[in-house]
Amino acid sequence: MSASHSAVRVSAIVPAYNEAERIGAVLWALVQAPSVGEVIVVDDGSTDGTATVARSFGVRVVSLPTNCGKSVALDRGVQKARYETLLFLDADLVGLRPDHVERMIQTYIEEKRDMVVGIFRNGRLNTDLAQTIAPYLSGQRVLSTSLWKKLRRTVHKLDFGVEIALTKLALKENWSQGFVELDGVTHVMKEEKFGLSRGLVSRFKMYGDIVRSVFTRVT
Repeated sequence: MSASHSAVRVSAIVPAYNEAERIGAVLWALVQAPSVGEVIVVDDGSTDGTATVARSFGVRVVSLPTNCGKSVALDRGVQKARYETLLFLDADLVGLRPDHVERMIQTYIEEKRDMVVGIFRNGRLNTDLAQTIAPYLSGQRVLSTSLWKKLRRTVHKLDFGVEIALTKLALKENWSQGFVELDGVTHVMKEEKFGLSRGLVSRFKMYGDIVRSVFTRVT
């Protein structure tokens, strides 16, 4: 199938929950990327000043009153987006540069892909290995609003399983996919954010969301 690739300007959407210490590095890269027409940070019920940090970069901030989960936050950002082409990025990336952003967008446009996925390379061993084994878990994606809307009926069930759901839908509908290596990029581990015990609880919840999404009908 072929998505619409007429729009060169892109709406970048960053879901964020208590990422005040980390989101600045991602926003720094986004505001310098020429193809990014707007940046929307969806503050998913944060209590740590995430929204304040985001506003300091002059980007749009959508604040949710409670923590609704990643997939709902992404969908709220899509609802506010001005452009048909969407870029999803995690808020806790380390090492992201404007050229990474541009490479993902230009691959989507020039190669006329339905979806482009950014894959960590040479960031650190554990995240490199995880994305080599399972690139479909990456949260760094470019796709159209019209394709995202195919998930809207189930988006509230997905949370951290949203990437699996997108991958399942892509396979089911035979989307053309491209993969872009994001050299030097990694993300902060949950155990580093929350400490060992809370981090493990958060990690196992994420794994549960992923497994559940495998068995959730996406369309």
